[in-house]
Parts: sequence; C-alpha cells; structure tokens
Amino acid sequence: MLTPWALDEVDWSAFLAPPNFESGHYAGTDSNGRDLLTRVFYGGQISLSVAIVATLVSLVIGVLYGAVAGYFGGRVDNLMMRFVDIMYSLPFMFMVILLMVVFGRNILLIYAAIGAVEWLDMSRIVRGQVLALKRREFVEAAHALGVSSFKIVTRHLIPNAIGPVIIYVTLTVPKVILLESFLSFLGLGVQEPLTSWGVLISEGKDMMETAPWMLIVPSAFLAITLLCLNFLGDGLRDALDPKTR
Repeated sequence: MLTPWALDEVDWSAFLAPPNFESGHYAGTDSNGRDLLTRVFYGGQISLSVAIVATLVSLVIGVLYGAVAGYFGGRVDNLMMRFVDIMYSLPFMFMVILLMVVFGRNILLIYAAIGAVEWLDMSRIVRGQVLALKRREFVEAAHALGVSSFKIVTRHLIPNAIGPVIIYVTLTVPKVILLESFLSFLGLGVQEPLTSWGVLISEGKDMMETAPWMLIVPSAFLAITLLCLNFLGDGLRDALDPKTR
C-alpha cells in the first residue's frame, strides 16, 4: 500500500489539511477529510480502465468495420464509408453526451459510449491497409484455394494490417483518458462512490483558493500520465515506421 488510508476513510482531525508527511496525508485531504493521494490513485485506476476498455471497444468495431469495407470494396465500401463520413459530421462530444443522457450514467455505459464513437479513425486506417493488402499474392493464393472470405479477412488481412493499428491504439488511450476526465469534470462521467481524475479536478477547482492541492495533485497526475502515454505512442510509431529504418 502506498498510503495507509482507504478510499472513503475519513480523518476527523484533518479536514482540508495541506500535505503533511507526519500525518500520512502526503497530498493533503479534501473537504470531507479523505486522503487525497489515495483518491488520486483510485481515480487513476478508473480513468485508465475506462481508457483501456473504451479503446478495446473502438478497436474491435473499427478493425472489423474497416476490414469488411476494404475487402469487399465497390458499393459496399462506398456505403460503409459514407456512414463513417456522416458520423464524422456529428459533434463528437454531443454524441457521447446524448448516449449517456438517453441510457443513463454508469461506468459500463461510459466504456461503451466512448468506444462507440472512437472507432471512426481506426476503421479508416484498417480499410486503407486492407485495400493495399487484398491484391497481394498470399490473398490471391487463398482465393485460388477456395478459402472463405471470413477466413481471409480474419486470418490473413487483419493480422497483416494490425501494425499501424497498434500505434494508433497507444495514441487513443490518452485521448480517451482526457475525454473521460472532461465528461467527469462536467458531471456526466463517473459517479459516487467511484471517482476519477476528472471528478477530482472538478472538486479541486471549487477549492482552488482555499485548498489548491486539491486541484494541483490530480491535474499533475493526469498531465504526467498523458505525457508518458504520448511518448510511448511516438516511440512505437518511430520504431515501427519502415521509413525510419
């Protein structure tokens, strides 16, 4: 344990206490006497889990959608890509907020809502890769051997198109973390008794003058995490880019 305090444990002698190593409140406490660092760690788990699960949802939808569009081409591709264009024209935040208002606010819906609108870029990336791959010799050989379209897409095209997708996934995770934090900041994300970095930042802004650590600590954790994930994505992109070899 990095802190001796539980998530909702109240220290009745330390309401809005500043950071203090002697008391064990290394980042101070909030207005309810709860240890801020503990809540930041728990909030980070929620923010990261939302980002990872929502990214996986968008990965599955985007890869399958883009692979089907690229493989069949022609009218099917045109219709599927026109739908993507329509989705692009809709305000991103409006779509997420609309889904959450209609179906209610809970952690599972946050996963689904963000993932359901983050797949568009991924589908275009996969479609472009599949369009280039489907004319390769190994795909034509599979056709000649009578391999079904389903197996060609799942066993030959998707595995060979996954490289750029992996790079995009590492860049999508920080984007989703920021989106979840923004939704929680607006009061449309994670609800009590759970918490997230967005919730903590929203609480901290109201106490910025009297207890600035409530805003500074979660904001710092969010910024450092986003920076590290972006560095990871940039590193993978450079490592997997054949032009840099």
